[in-house]
Amino acid sequence: MIAMLLAAGRGERMRPLTDVVPKPLLAAGGHALLDYHLHALARAGIHEVVINLSWRGEMIREYAGGGERYGLVLRYSEEGQVPFETGGGIHRALHMLGAGPFLLVNGDVWTDLPLESLELPSGSLAHLVLVANPEHNQNGDFALDAHGRIVSEGPRLTYSGIAVIDPGLFADCEPGRFPLKPLLDRALAQGRLTGMQWRGSWLDIGTPGRLAALDRDLCSGRLQHPALAAAGALIKAGEE
Repeated sequence: MIAMLLAAGRGERMRPLTDVVPKPLLAAGGHALLDYHLHALARAGIHEVVINLSWRGEMIREYAGGGERYGLVLRYSEEGQVPFETGGGIHRALHMLGAGPFLLVNGDVWTDLPLESLELPSGSLAHLVLVANPEHNQNGDFALDAHGRIVSEGPRLTYSGIAVIDPGLFADCEPGRFPLKPLLDRALAQGRLTGMQWRGSWLDIGTPGRLAALDRDLCSGRLQHPALAAAGALIKAGEE
């Protein structure tokens, strides 16, 4: 399975931090947010990752390069100065993602979710990872029934920004800027949207305050990322 990492956003809510550094390169716990995702993808057995780029995208390309230090092959989907939004950005990169389902990860979240546990159920166009509603999204996004189907009625959970997606979700879409949500709503109406709830750690790193809180929790040891710990252990063993 190929993965796509969304990294093209301007990060308006993170200003002034993102005036000079793109959001995925902001650091917490001594590592760029990008590092957590790429190490987690490698640990999950992913070999190829497509990263979309816009605001200060050249810095991401220079930082991550071809992906060798992560054990990955990195490819980049350039969007120019104005990003194509989530839906348009994915659609623009579809030719790089292959014909089968792909793993989608939003670059400005942090989680210890084992990505290797995710797969697309038969008949589903998108399988979303949902989490308990944070303070900034108390009304949630989607309801989930006991059979793992996303439904219209019921208590809502928050979409984590992580999903497995069938390229068929983008059938009939035209190139350009557009959001992902209407496509998910269409799949829901067709009964072809599924999901799961992750009850472990997940944070939307959308403001400087949330980034600072994550940094404190990582530096204090209250939060740990298994993929970074494993990568660090391998590096240390190789140096001995």
